[in-house]
Amino acid sequence: MKARRGLRWLLALLVLALLGALLARTLGGRRAEGGAASAAAAASAAPPAIELAAVDVASASERPLRQTLALTGTLRALQTALVKARVAAEVRQLDVREGDRVAAGQLIGRLDTTEFDWRLRQAEDQARSAEAQLEIATRTLDNNKALVAQGFISRNALETSISSEAGARAALQAARAAAELARKAVRDAEIRAPIAGLVAQRFVQPGERVAVDTRLVEIVDLARIELEAAVAPADVLALRVGQTARVAIDGLAEPVAARVVRIAPSALGATRSVLAYLELAPQPGLRQGLFARATVELAARRALVVPASAVRLDQARPYVLALEDGRAVERPVGLGARGEASLEAGRESAVEITSGLAAGATVLRATVGSLRAGTRLRLAAAAPAAAASR
Repeated sequence: MKARRGLRWLLALLVLALLGALLARTLGGRRAEGGAASAAAAASAAPPAIELAAVDVASASERPLRQTLALTGTLRALQTALVKARVAAEVRQLDVREGDRVAAGQLIGRLDTTEFDWRLRQAEDQARSAEAQLEIATRTLDNNKALVAQGFISRNALETSISSEAGARAALQAARAAAELARKAVRDAEIRAPIAGLVAQRFVQPGERVAVDTRLVEIVDLARIELEAAVAPADVLALRVGQTARVAIDGLAEPVAARVVRIAPSALGATRSVLAYLELAPQPGLRQGLFARATVELAARRALVVPASAVRLDQARPYVLALEDGRAVERPVGLGARGEASLEAGRESAVEITSGLAAGATVLRATVGSLRAGTRLRLAAAAPAAAASR
């Protein structure tokens, strides 16, 4: 009996052990399935990597950095002429309008000369009268000289004849001068172009009466155009005559080459700025008065540069967002000179990096917008392979 009871207990223990093993195995499988599900859920909840295009990234590299000075101003023709009325009269005719081309010395209009013609006739008549009086005084003087030699008249009478002849000669000279002035007034009624060029403005119409120095026509010679720009006092010391520049003008596809030709010796009283003049290379389509933006090249040297748009200034220190191991990383940087450099996207504004970044680092341009450090990033397939490897 005792042996049977021991066998039963042994069988019961074995059954319990098997049941416990089965239960443990079942619980372990459920836990493994739960962990895998949690991992999958976590993976699906993570934000996807932001895809960057090739134009969104740039490489920090050593390149020639051209230090530049940006100027703005207005185009001016080197030669301009403002034709004014030399006499007061009525405008009889004016044969040119805006845009007409004229030659130097060309007759472009007339003022009414009726009054000046009569004055000229009066002056010429007075001159002829004075010439006749001089002839009479000269004959009288010659006769008196002979009479004095014969003792028929006194010496005082001769002196009087000499004075009368001198007065008549002076009166003739005055009359002739008055005739020349009247003749000049007639010539001044002609309106002539002092230089060759284009008519920029016409200020009067036929039939108007104008006073002396009234503006009639403005003529500009577009063969030589200058940019007149105001330079800040802090920048004028770096500006030199002979420096080259590029001038961008609205409406022209390409900038126009230019050079600094003159710098004013004194500053403007109101702004303390200094006027500089840049002569532009001949270019069809340039017009006086157009607004222009010039970039003057001050100096050039090799430096570690990145695009100016890659530098961010929304924190206490300037920094760039670098692409490292597929994530955005903030790198505080030291900045040096600013200028222009030939980068991957062409010639553009660049800034020198003096510290905080190594050559070859990939930085993000401003086109990506605001990103938090640690954001997952990946380059599109069209991006350069060298940039993708970084």
